[in-house]
Amino acid sequence: MELLPAEGSQIAKKHGFRSLKLVSFDLNEELGEQPFGVDYGRLDNGLFYYVRCNSKPRMRAALALAVKAGSVLEEEHERGVAHIVEHLAFSATEKYTNHDIIKFLESIGAEFGACQNAVTSADETVYELFVPVDKPELLSRAISVLAEFSTEVRVSKDDLEKERGAVLEEYRGNRNASGRMQDAHWVLMMEGSKYAECLPIGLEKVIRTVSSDTVKRFYQKWYRLQNMAVIAVGDFPDTKKKSATDPPVIPKFPVPSHQEPRFSCFIESEAGGSAVIVSYKMPVNELKTIKDYKEMLTESMFLHALNQRFFKLSRRKDPPYFSCSASADDLVRPLKAYIMSSSCKERGTLKALESMLIEVARVRLHGFSEREVSVARALLMSEVESAYLEHISALEVSRYSEKLQTSCSCVIKTIEPQTFSTIDDLKNIVLKIKNLEEKNISPWDEENIPEEIVSTKPSPGNIVQQFEYENLGATELVLSNGMRVCYKCTDFLDDQVLFTGFSYGGLSELPESEYLSCSMGSTIAGEIGVFGYRPSMLMDMLAGKRVEGGTKVGAYMRTFSGDCSPSDLETALQLVYQLFTTNVAPGEEEVEIVMQMAEEVIRAQERDPYTAFANRVKEINYGNSYFFRPIRISDLQKVDPLKACDYFNSCFKDPSTFTVVIVGNIDPSNGIPLILQYLGGIPKPPEPILHFNRDNLKGLPFTFPSSIIREVVRSPMVEAQCSVQLCFPVELKNGTMVEEINYVGFLSKLLETKMMQVLRFKHGQIYSASVSVFLGGNKHSRTGDVRGDISINFSCDPEISFKLVDLALDEISRLQKEGPSDEDVSTILELEQRAHETGLQENYHWLDRILCSYQSRVYSGDVGTSFKSELIVIYPYIDAPVKISHRIENTEFYEETETRNPSLATLAKAERGKGVNGVGTDD
Repeated sequence: MELLPAEGSQIAKKHGFRSLKLVSFDLNEELGEQPFGVDYGRLDNGLFYYVRCNSKPRMRAALALAVKAGSVLEEEHERGVAHIVEHLAFSATEKYTNHDIIKFLESIGAEFGACQNAVTSADETVYELFVPVDKPELLSRAISVLAEFSTEVRVSKDDLEKERGAVLEEYRGNRNASGRMQDAHWVLMMEGSKYAECLPIGLEKVIRTVSSDTVKRFYQKWYRLQNMAVIAVGDFPDTKKKSATDPPVIPKFPVPSHQEPRFSCFIESEAGGSAVIVSYKMPVNELKTIKDYKEMLTESMFLHALNQRFFKLSRRKDPPYFSCSASADDLVRPLKAYIMSSSCKERGTLKALESMLIEVARVRLHGFSEREVSVARALLMSEVESAYLEHISALEVSRYSEKLQTSCSCVIKTIEPQTFSTIDDLKNIVLKIKNLEEKNISPWDEENIPEEIVSTKPSPGNIVQQFEYENLGATELVLSNGMRVCYKCTDFLDDQVLFTGFSYGGLSELPESEYLSCSMGSTIAGEIGVFGYRPSMLMDMLAGKRVEGGTKVGAYMRTFSGDCSPSDLETALQLVYQLFTTNVAPGEEEVEIVMQMAEEVIRAQERDPYTAFANRVKEINYGNSYFFRPIRISDLQKVDPLKACDYFNSCFKDPSTFTVVIVGNIDPSNGIPLILQYLGGIPKPPEPILHFNRDNLKGLPFTFPSSIIREVVRSPMVEAQCSVQLCFPVELKNGTMVEEINYVGFLSKLLETKMMQVLRFKHGQIYSASVSVFLGGNKHSRTGDVRGDISINFSCDPEISFKLVDLALDEISRLQKEGPSDEDVSTILELEQRAHETGLQENYHWLDRILCSYQSRVYSGDVGTSFKSELIVIYPYIDAPVKISHRIENTEFYEETETRNPSLATLAKAERGKGVNGVGTDD
C-alpha cells in the first residue's frame, strides 16, 4: 500500500499538511520491540531501563521509577499500604531520614510537592524527579534517590507514626463530593473483580492501625527490581543493586464482562451539578502490528468525530446538556473503556442520557459523513502527522460505534444533588433507544461551513516606527493604526508561537449599576462567537490547524491571547482581526443557554460548603463590595444582554490602545507581512474608544477591616473536613518596591517550606501546605503603592485546626525574631535560580517577561530599559538573609480564608495571639 495524501482530500489541501513520504507496509507486520529513539535494556539485577537524550531544556533531567506494585496486590488488612509505602519512601530510607530526601531535592533546585513526585494506582506506583544536571554529581545523586526508593525504604514504627497523620489527611481530603463520586464510580465499573475492593487511598481503619511490620512485609514482597523500570533523560549508570532471584509472580486480576448494562443513580448533596456517565468496558488493545496502530488512529478519529457532534448539540436551542465528551481510557492493566460524560441542568439527566445514546445509535445506522471524517482527520493530523490517517475511510471510523453497545459491558450512571431519576427510568431510556434504532433514526443534519475566516482581506497597514532591543532580542513595531507590536524570535520549540495583546481599562471603570451586565459580557459574547462565527462553526473551520485563542476582560485590563503553530500564524492573526471587526449581537438562543449554565453553576455553588467559606472570606476582606459579591440567581434576571454585548464590543474595538507581544518560532520575512495585514489592517475608529491613562484608572471599590479578625465558618458537610487560611497583608512603598517584590516572592517560598517542615514533617498532621502571593489588586499606577497579601493555606482534621494554627503562628514568630537560616535562604535561592534557568528556555517565560516590562512602573516608552530594571538576577543577592528577615519582621498577621483570595490591607503591627484569622469548614 502506498501512503500519500489522497487526491480528493480538500481539507488536506486547504490546510497545507506537510508532505508525507511514500511508505509500503503490511498491516500484519509486527512492530519492533525496541522503543524508537530510546536506549533500552535490562541490567543483570533484573531492572529495566529506558534512556533518551533530550537537549531541551538544557542541563535538566526527568527521572522516573515505575514499580509494578499497586493497591490491587493488597489483602484486606493491607488496604492502603501501597500508598503508605509511597509516602515512607520520601520520609525515611537507609541513607536519608526525617524527609532529608526532600531537603536534598530542594537544595539542588528540584521542586517537591503533594501529588507532584509520586503516584500510587491500582496496578503501579511511579516516582518522578525533575532535576538539574549541570554538575556531574547531581545526576548520580538523583538516581541514587530512585535506588533508595527501589529497595532501601526504611519502615520503622517511628517512621510510620510520623507519616500516618499526613496519609490520613490525604484520605480525608479525598472524602469530598468529587472523591466520593469517583470512588463510587470505580466500584461500579470494577464490580466482580478485586479492583473494586482496592482503591489506592485505602481504608481509614487500616491507615490508622496498620503496623510497621505489615507495611514492611508488603514492601519487601512486591518491591523487586525485576518488576521495576527506570526511565531517564540523560546518562543512566548501573545502580549495582541486587535482587532476590525468585520474586513472587504478580497475579492477574480479571474484570468480568457483562451483557446486561449496570445502572446507578448516585445522589451527592454537595455535587457541583448533575451529570451522566456512560462507560463501555473492553480488554486493553495490544499494540503489536501496523494494523493495531491503524486501529488506534481509527479509534481517535471516531472519538474526534463523535465529540464534534456532541459539541454542536450542546449549542443548539434547548440543548440536552451543557457539555458532553467521549474518550478512551485505560482503567487498569487488563481493561480499557470508552467513556461518555455530560453535564446537564438539574432534572435533566434523562434527557441528556437519551441524547447521548441516540447519537451513538445514529452513527451505527447512518455513519459519519465524509466531511465529518475529513474534519476529524484534520484535527488529528494537527496533533500527530501520520500517513496512515489518509487511508482510514469514513466507513472504518463509523464502524467503531459498534463497540458502544449497551450489551457490551456497559455501565450507566447519573449524578444528582437529590433524587430526580431512578434506575427504572434509566432502563426505560435504554429500551426506548433500542426500539428507535430498530425503527430508524434520522440522519445527522450538517450545517454549511464557510471556507474562509476573513472573506475580504484587509488592506495592510504600515510601520510608523521600529525599534530594536538587543537586551531583549526583540523588535518593536508601531503600526499606522496605533497598535504597538513587539516580537521575539526563538528556537525553543519548532511548533509554537505565543501572543498576548493588552489595553488598560476594564471593569473597575464601570459604575455599580452597569457592573453586573457588563461583567457577563465575555461569557455571553463567547457563546455567540467573538471571532465572527459561532463556536461550533469555527471549530470546523479551524480543523487541521493548531490555533487557540481567547479573550479576557479584567478589573484593569482587557486582553486577547493565543497559541499557534508557525504555519498557522496567519489564521491566528485573522482571528484577532475578526475580534476587532465583529459586532457581537445577543441572540435569544445563545443568551438562554448562557443563563441556564450560569443558573446551574450558582445552584452548585450554593450546595458547596467551600463556596460558603470563600464567600464569607470575600465579605470580610472586601466589605461586601459589589465587585466581589457572589452572584445570586435573582441577579441573573437583572442582566441586560444587549448592554453586555455592547460593552464587550467596545473592549476590542480601538487598536491604538493595544500593545501586542509575540514570542516563538517566527520567520520575520513571513510574519511581518501578516502582522501588517491583519493587525495593521484593523481600522482605527474616528474617536478613541476606552482610551485610558494607566495612572488615572479607578481603584476597585472595597475597604478592608480595620481590626484583626479570627473567625470560624461552619457549614453542613457529608464528612467532616476543615480548610484553614491565614493571611498577612503586604504594602510595598513606591520607592523600594521593585526590590521588595522579589523578596516577597522569596518569603512566600520560605513560609511554604517552613509550614511543611513544622506541620507535616515534624507533627505529621497535614498533607500539604501552600503559600500564595497576590500583589495585583492595586491599579496599574506608576506612582501609587503596591498592596496585596501573602496567604498560608492547608487542610486538616477539624478537631486540631486551632492547634495547627497556633503552631503555624509560633513558627512565624520564631522567624520574625531569629530570621531564616543561611541554609533556608540558600535553598530558596537555588530553587529560584533553577526555575529562572528553565524559564529562559521557554516561550511562555519570555512572553510573560516582556509583558511585565511593558506593564512595569518604570516603563515610559522604552521596553528595553524597563526590562533591564525589572530583570531578576537571584544569585548576586548575597545579603538575602538580611533582606528576607526584614520582610518577615515587617509582615504581620491579618485574616483570610480560601486559596487565591485577593485581600489588600494596610500593614498592622500585631501582638502574638491577636494576629491570626483562620476560617474552617467542618460538620
